[in-house]
Formats: sequence, structure tokens, C-alpha cells
Amino acid sequence: MEADGFVSRRTSVETPGVDSRVAGAAAGAEFRWLGGRLLDATGGFVGSLPPRMTGEQDFAPVLHRATPETSTSVEPEIDYEGLPQGVATSTHMLAGAVAGIMEHCLMYPIDCVKTRMQSLHPEPGARYRNVMDALRQIVRTEGVWRPIRGVNVLAVGAGPAHAVYFACYEKIKFSLSDAIHPGTNSHFANGVAGCMATVLHDAMMNPAEVVKQRMQMFNSPYRSVLDCMGSLLRREGPAAFYRSYTTQLTMNVPFQALHFMTYEYLQELLNPHRQYNPSSHVVSGALAGALAAAATTPLDVCKTLLNTQEAQAIHVIQAEAATAAGAVGAAAGSRHISGLGEAFRTVYRMGGVPAFFKGVQARVIYQMPSTAISWSVYEFFKYIITKRQHERRLRGDRDGDK
Repeated sequence: MEADGFVSRRTSVETPGVDSRVAGAAAGAEFRWLGGRLLDATGGFVGSLPPRMTGEQDFAPVLHRATPETSTSVEPEIDYEGLPQGVATSTHMLAGAVAGIMEHCLMYPIDCVKTRMQSLHPEPGARYRNVMDALRQIVRTEGVWRPIRGVNVLAVGAGPAHAVYFACYEKIKFSLSDAIHPGTNSHFANGVAGCMATVLHDAMMNPAEVVKQRMQMFNSPYRSVLDCMGSLLRREGPAAFYRSYTTQLTMNVPFQALHFMTYEYLQELLNPHRQYNPSSHVVSGALAGALAAAATTPLDVCKTLLNTQEAQAIHVIQAEAATAAGAVGAAAGSRHISGLGEAFRTVYRMGGVPAFFKGVQARVIYQMPSTAISWSVYEFFKYIITKRQHERRLRGDRDGDK
């Protein structure tokens, strides 16, 4: 029987000598009366009881649900592997929103460093040897709050984006898994679910990413998040908030497919029974994030260029356009870098192949704890919320049976 996502397994027993009425009344019960003795669920006698009073029935069913007062086996009844199949969508959304906000807020300083280290032509004051050197320089020269400038817009975007992201992932994953291999985990289903969830997530998150990266750049001219948003609307129009959307998807679809498939595969190795196991969630999340981050760094560099529209890169594009056209008016060529193809060409012209891996160290250092935090927080809140919902239902059922 599966109720509210919790799987309770029972063995049906037929004992010779018990008439059909008794067997029918006993369906689903854990214990049986027979001749003053008590049978367990396997049909074995577990003890003798006092003689029956006159008129006592041959069989009295006992509730199959164990209660805290009479049994210490309440916790094992909660089958964590079965939780996602019956968990309400609102639970996935709440757990996902908390996980997304915590992930992005806690790792925001490293994200700021990553954005700066991916600059194709950094200014002298923004040239860093490594992640720790970057953090020290930023705090020393720009103030202690500079690494978290713009975190508020990311927190606002991350909540709803991750709520939709995890809810969509869980729904599609289990639907596809049941269609492909009922009752088993399908890596193909995990990958497809991750890709579909990413499309919705990025549609909600991309505007926040644009504003965030503009605020993170060295010598950012914007006073606040609202100032940045207003300036973008006036100078570049609403399209500026989605200029990198296709590149974001091109990067995040393989990233999330690799990320989810690696996470689920590692869970099979480290947590084969799919119990709630914080250490396995942390390790699986960290390794999955690191692998996916390293593999998709070139696309992330292009996305950062499209979001920040570095002035030096635009000058290079305009100069090349003027030289190719051979006309004075051509110098006023494209004012913005748009499209993945143009971003790839610009990155290659300004730094060759190594430029595609600028900031790879910061990206991996960012993604490892980021995905570890996201998965561990998500699994924790999903488990706690669902467990409490289950316990409330059990109490309600017990009260109703009384």
C-alpha cells in the first residue's frame, strides 16, 4: 500500500482453519486472534492470551499503523525512497526556494570573483592571481561589503526560480522514469527532467543574472539594483535582460543534464537505499557540480560577456567592422555583442583558446559548495516537511479510528 508517498509493505497470510469471514475481516491487519493465541503477520504464534469471554469474536483486527506509544518502529516506516512519489508539489517548491536562496546568498562572494576573473580585458586594479587574492584585494580596495553588492536582486530571483526548478524536475523525473523503467531510476529521465526544469528556471532567473553581473564588475557605475535596472531599460531596452538567455540555456542545459545524471548516479553508489543521508547528498552534489562546472566553463565565459558587454570587447568588434568595411561610417558598427556565435568569436579574438577557460578555478570552487548546499538543504527540507505532514495524517487517522 502506498499512502501519501510512504510505502508500507505487508504480507497477506491465509491460515487453514480460519473461515473466509475472518480472513476477509483481517485484510491488512498486522495481528490475528485464533483460539486465544496471537498470530503475527507471518502466521507464527507469538504467545497465548487469557481465555475469551463469552461472545467474544474469533478475530479482532489491530490497526496496521504503529503508534509512538506502542511501538518504537515509527521512524523506519518512513521510506525516504518513496517520498518523492507522493510529496505535494508545494513541498518541492518550498524546499527548492529555500535551497536556492541559501545556495546563491552563501556563495555570492565567490560568484563575484568568478565574474571578474572571466573579464576578457580586466583593468589593472582587477587583475587577480587566484580566488583568495581576488577576495583580499576587493575587500582592501573597495570595502568589506563590495563582494556581496547586488545579492538582494539574486535572492529575489532565486526563490521563485528554484521553486519552479525543483518542482518541475521531480515531476518530470518520476513521470518519465515510470514510463521508461517502472519502479527504477532512469538516467535518461533524470537528464531530460533537468533540461526541462532549466528552461523554466533560466526564464525567471536571467534578468536577475544580468543585473547581478553588472553590479559585480570592477568600477560598476550603478549606485543600486534599481539604478542598474533603470539604466539598462533606458539605454539598451528590455531586450538587455534576455540578451544572454539563449547562451544561458546553451550552457545550462548540458550543465544540468550532466549535473543531475552525475548526482543520481552517485546517489546509487553512496546511498543505494535512498535514505535521508546528509553526507551522501553533500558529496554527490559537490562532485556533480564540479564536473558540470568544469565542462561548461567556455559557455559561461560567453554568457558573462553577453551580460556585461565589456567596453574593450565592443571596441574590438567596432574596430574590426570598420576595417572590414573600409568606410568612415562603419566605426559606428554594432554597439552590443549579441548572440552566442558573436560571443564565441569575440572571446577567441581577444584571448584565443585559453580565454574560454578564464575563471575556471573560481567557477569550480563556486559550484562545488553551491550544489552541495543546494542539494543538502533541498533534501533536508523535503524530508522534514513530508515527515511532519505524514505524522499529522497518522494522528488524524488514529483520531478518526477512535
